[in-house]
Amino acid sequence: MTAATTADVLERTRAFVRRVCLPAEARFGGHDVDPALRAELQEAARAAGVFAPHVGREHGGLGLGIADWPGVFEAAGYSLLGPAALNCAAPDEGNMHLLELTGTPAQQARYLAPLARGELRSCFAMTEPHPGAGSDPDALATTARRVDGGWRIDGAKRFISGADGAAFAICMARAPEGATMFLVDAGTPGFEVGRTMPATDTIVAGGHSEVVLHDCVVPEEAVLGEVGEGFRYAQVRLGPARLTHCMRWLGLARRAHDVALDRTAERELFGARLDQLGLAQGLIADSVIDLAASSALIQTAADALAAGRRAAQETSIAKVFVSEAVFRVVDRSIQLLGGDGVVHDLPVARFLTEVRPFRIYDGPSETHRWAISRRASRLRGAEREA
Repeated sequence: MTAATTADVLERTRAFVRRVCLPAEARFGGHDVDPALRAELQEAARAAGVFAPHVGREHGGLGLGIADWPGVFEAAGYSLLGPAALNCAAPDEGNMHLLELTGTPAQQARYLAPLARGELRSCFAMTEPHPGAGSDPDALATTARRVDGGWRIDGAKRFISGADGAAFAICMARAPEGATMFLVDAGTPGFEVGRTMPATDTIVAGGHSEVVLHDCVVPEEAVLGEVGEGFRYAQVRLGPARLTHCMRWLGLARRAHDVALDRTAERELFGARLDQLGLAQGLIADSVIDLAASSALIQTAADALAAGRRAAQETSIAKVFVSEAVFRVVDRSIQLLGGDGVVHDLPVARFLTEVRPFRIYDGPSETHRWAISRRASRLRGAEREA
């Protein structure tokens, strides 16, 4: 997509979010997005020409490449309703990306096309109860065994975002040949969505659920990609997906910062406007720095992915920094707002509970720091030997 076209999509997205999504927040009850409101917002996004910016044109999207996603996804994230309206919210966005890259034409017609059109939702079933897969995917305990006509999947999953109400799951299981991904339709015998786990964040459609697979039989054509290549495909999905989380939450942090800036420009204390007081200026400056650094790290990682690199180091660095910087920006904004910052007359208090889990989701900061350190040591070792 040309730079001019990308810039046009970005400007249309910014205008759409402010014109449609921000006013609609008054109708948002605070837990999940009502399906009727979601459908209404998505229809408005189609009319505005901003729907599914990340999906290929052949599947009904705008066809932006990943290097062009950061600004648009950040603009969508400026409202909690923006990603759902543009159909670029997790986990569907990551599943669309994976299906585009690994799905057969038949799988793309059956699963990707309606997902890209916003007609259904999906989930990604990988995380398991301890001692199963979590931060360590090698601990994958769910099994897949060949049976007549397909595969039998057995195991337990937890914290599966969007499972309640999802039309299908992309499920990771360990086959004799290695980790493998399967497309499992909701309603398949043996696929059961359990309780929705109460969590601090509430914006994910369907919440976070426990899932059990017991004697769950799927046909051979349910295999996504190649048998035994599940971990490789997981990296195809998870690298971009953790980066798009960064983009969306950066938009919300920028919103919190703007709310704080507006208030500090109008509130007077001790004979001066709040934004003219040194301590307040320090908080504002630190947030400006965090926002700028986050944006730069996201773009660096997106450019690396667009160049065809795995970009594990770049996406890990971005994920750690942005997840922590976003929390700092929202927290500082609350501090600048004073008492008004901790009540729900303004939206910022809620933002804090929405962004806090991101330091755990998609790999906790500590796991990424461990991986970043190992890669740095390995690279330096190779340089010494060269």
